[in-house]
Amino acid sequence: MELEESVRELTRTILVNGPMSRGQLAVRLGLSVASLSRLGKPLIDAGLLVEGPLANDGTVGRPVRLLDIRQDSQRFIGAKITGDGIASVLTDMRAEQLASSEFRLSDRSLTGVVHGLADSVRTLTRSGQIEVSGIGISIGGHVDAAGTVLRAPFLDWRNVPLQQALEKELGLPVVIENDVVALTVAEQWFGVGRGVESFALITIGAGVGYGLVINNRVISVPDTGLGLGGHFPLDPAGPLCVAGHRGCSTALLSTQSICSQAASALGRPVDYEEVLNLAAEGQPAAAYIVNAAARGLGRMIAAVANLAMVNTVVLAGEGIGMLKLIDEPLREAVAADRDPDAGPVDIRLESLGFNQWARGAAAVAIQRSVSG
Repeated sequence: MELEESVRELTRTILVNGPMSRGQLAVRLGLSVASLSRLGKPLIDAGLLVEGPLANDGTVGRPVRLLDIRQDSQRFIGAKITGDGIASVLTDMRAEQLASSEFRLSDRSLTGVVHGLADSVRTLTRSGQIEVSGIGISIGGHVDAAGTVLRAPFLDWRNVPLQQALEKELGLPVVIENDVVALTVAEQWFGVGRGVESFALITIGAGVGYGLVINNRVISVPDTGLGLGGHFPLDPAGPLCVAGHRGCSTALLSTQSICSQAASALGRPVDYEEVLNLAAEGQPAAAYIVNAAARGLGRMIAAVANLAMVNTVVLAGEGIGMLKLIDEPLREAVAADRDPDAGPVDIRLESLGFNQWARGAAAVAIQRSVSG
């Protein structure tokens, strides 16, 4: 492992896993304790790492001092852009939320979004009184390494140089990341996926997203952000999505599709909360739609567990409110598509709202800052 890569991996490992002894870090990184100590000294001298009080690290022997990130050494901002707003948070080096801000987005142009993000930054930094080291932005779309949004359907964007425009406006380092990747980072670092070596994430909301962690690594490939999990076939007799796919994950699970199906059946507009309430009351059309979503989600969970070979699946997003109604049929559908001898699927819920997505964007920026 080259020196720079070792330093990056050292800081990242402590960020994600919390305080660790030199011995634990040496084992994790495949280094000798002496080499680990040499790597850590410049980081301690620079104030990025600190040594904690003597503690037992779980091994036989004398207490040792754990290495940790100096939590208050830097501040970061994370933001989640939705179709109609921007949720932003100010965090420390552990991505702990210190303050939050919401901005109503009425102009979806690049100028409008940059204005909204700049306004959010001014609010969180008290017009520059609080110094921040970087900004992470999560967006539902396909983003390249230069921070250009290649495609973001909900903003009607193609090839928009968001990172370049923001850095020019704010004078700060900016990282743009797909929102599901950012949320996957959040779940791995401080969410319900923390401590799980391999897990999948399925998000349900205006669309359907899919993220994956394998051997403690968030998986991201050039096609990440194209919504490849959003049109997974689930029911050949199901409704059509806007792209014309019958019974895909978007058609069965997205909040927009569920509301559209219910409106068609009831002959009047309904919002998502009302659909769930009607289903809970036993209204036939609403109950049918929600139960079909339960079966579809169960099939998707089983497919993810089978193909990615993970036994933990995290569910998140504004659409998971339906889970309070569909736990039993969902689990029946999961079991139906699993080998009876396969291990049980641990389904975990993350329901902290858009601030969790924003914290994920901050976490991406923090990890990028220490990785160089």
